[in-house]
Amino acid sequence: MPRYFLEIAYDGTAYHGWQVQDNAVSVQEKLNAALSVLLRTEVETVGAGRTDAGVHAKQLYVHFDSEAAVLQNKEKFIHSLNALLPFDIAAYRLIPVAADAHARFDATERSYAYHVHFRKDPFRHLKSWQLRDTPNAEKMNIAACDLLGKQDFSCFSKSNTQVFTNICDIKHAEWRWEGEDLVFHITADRFLRNMVRAIVGTLMEIGLGKKPIEHIKAVIDSKDRAMAGTSVPACGLYLTSVVYPYIDNSK
Repeated sequence: MPRYFLEIAYDGTAYHGWQVQDNAVSVQEKLNAALSVLLRTEVETVGAGRTDAGVHAKQLYVHFDSEAAVLQNKEKFIHSLNALLPFDIAAYRLIPVAADAHARFDATERSYAYHVHFRKDPFRHLKSWQLRDTPNAEKMNIAACDLLGKQDFSCFSKSNTQVFTNICDIKHAEWRWEGEDLVFHITADRFLRNMVRAIVGTLMEIGLGKKPIEHIKAVIDSKDRAMAGTSVPACGLYLTSVVYPYIDNSK
């Protein structure tokens, strides 16, 4: 059975996360339904990872298997799929891949961005986190250096998650001023559930002067979620990139 990767993006505001759930509307549910109509058979997608309720994705890859003839014309397929998808989910690219390619397990790198703004803006509602006080970005960046490398990040994970290890390799973590917005960029080989939002919450305690810079290392060493800061709101978080060794992400 031929396998395809599909590149999508979505505004997560209206959805209870990526993954299909029994009692809530998800992005995966809407995508599966649209693909099933277009391909005229039941389709189950596998995503590169989960996003929580209210989290957005500028780039997410999924894979599915199908022999449908409509897949041969990739541009027409994308156009038809977008016509079936709701306004807040978009399909960008269809990529034929090897039969054993896997959207989740083959990903070598994932990147997120967390957006913070400080002036009330009705167009940022549920798209960014509004803060009253401006944190010290320099202090947060010094603290973020302690996140780098392969470490056990149990302190930033939701409890009772079904993963074999809490070890992740963080390759980049940096706050940047982008106009009037403060944006946190982070890249790793993998992320734990709720990890980025917990990291941002912990760094914010340092940036707002509630904790010293050294606090971040103590939190990591503790492996205790109770030591870390409160998870920041989901609305500011975006999955921005997923990298595979066999996909050109520049297109």
